[in-house]
Amino acid sequence: MRDVPLVAVALIVSAYWLRVGTMAVRIRHRQRRSVGLIPERRSERMLWLVVVPVVAGWCALPWLAIGRAGGALAVPEFATSGNWILLRWVAALVAGACLAVTLRCWSRMGPEWRMDISARKTSLITDGPFSRVRHPIYACSMLMMAATAVVLPTPAMIALAVVHVGWINYKARAEEMQLASVHGDAWRDYAAHTGRFLPRFR
Repeated sequence: MRDVPLVAVALIVSAYWLRVGTMAVRIRHRQRRSVGLIPERRSERMLWLVVVPVVAGWCALPWLAIGRAGGALAVPEFATSGNWILLRWVAALVAGACLAVTLRCWSRMGPEWRMDISARKTSLITDGPFSRVRHPIYACSMLMMAATAVVLPTPAMIALAVVHVGWINYKARAEEMQLASVHGDAWRDYAAHTGRFLPRFR
């Protein structure tokens, strides 16, 4: 029987990164500007040496696990029975929801979207999905990665998830420092009533 949660997550993750690629090409073609495929900052370029393999592994491992009955790349036996089956279905649905929310965020950002932290002045987007959370795209990315690790709980996938979460946290903090330097009080006021990855309720 086909592993539906695994196939679903493989398709969702591939669709996510395919969309990133098409946005990068479209914005570069229409606006004739960099979208950060090669980051401006040296520190971020160095991180790309880790990030690119993590993304490649995230895309590849679910596909490589489909149809495998054993081995390091296959879904572990403990994840194919009992309550874990339901958990994997829920995780696949969560991954789909994360993709939907991310698509909305990308749509709101429009031409302001880029992959790296840029020194150029950008608009401070504080409405829509960004009204309660400063980094909804990063939050969804981490949650989608966690969902992938639940559906495919192999050592390799879990290791990628740990590195990914660390990278996202570093990038969010570095981006906030840049936004604070560019937008000053407007950023500080926005940050005071929003959460970094989760809504802040008062």
